[in-house]
Amino acid sequence: MMGYYIIAGLIFIVSMYVSNRLKSKFKKYSKVHLQNGMSGKEIAEKMLRDNGIDDVKVISTPGMLSDHYNPAKKTVNLSEGVYSQRNAAAAAVAAHECGHAVQHAQAYSWLQMRSKLVPVVSVASKLSQWAIFGGLILMTMVGVGVGQTVLLLGIIMYGMGTLFSFITLPVEYDASKRALVWLETENMLTSAEHDAAEDSLKWAARTYVVAAVGSLATLLYFVGIFMGRD
Repeated sequence: MMGYYIIAGLIFIVSMYVSNRLKSKFKKYSKVHLQNGMSGKEIAEKMLRDNGIDDVKVISTPGMLSDHYNPAKKTVNLSEGVYSQRNAAAAAVAAHECGHAVQHAQAYSWLQMRSKLVPVVSVASKLSQWAIFGGLILMTMVGVGVGQTVLLLGIIMYGMGTLFSFITLPVEYDASKRALVWLETENMLTSAEHDAAEDSLKWAARTYVVAAVGSLATLLYFVGIFMGRD
């Protein structure tokens, strides 16, 4: 199991680095005030209108960087640091979340695929670790047979979570692309403000990349154990 702890440790270190860089970037670009004077809420509402979306509400949600689009309730949920703020970071996040609303309205295939996987992955992710470690313990205590079957079941469930994390990547990158194109096309930001917004979204996207790569590395490690025992 030493290999697992090494992988987990490396993933944790890289994740913390990227997360801290994202928070640092957000703090930095929160000081780049918009010349148009618009708040995150106003930018989000304009992007929705410009894309012909009139059934999605923009609401405030507690927390920092807790922004998200809820396709079930059709709400763009903006954190306190975005909803009422008038800076480049807020503009970037608000437009990005509206990018997901546009994806939903246009039936973007990757978003549809991810949405279909959510119910299954939410259950599988809770059970996978228990099945994997339970299988390893059973293989040690009562032999390969039953333990190996339980381990394989855990690997399959974990693999579903890994697949989900990779499907998330094009969804997030596309939302950022839609946001940046709209911000530029509609002349919402100055050149310096646009650069700040783009850099903010790049670091936000990297958190998903780290999560996906980390999940794949862990999955391959457990597959290696399974194959070695087979």
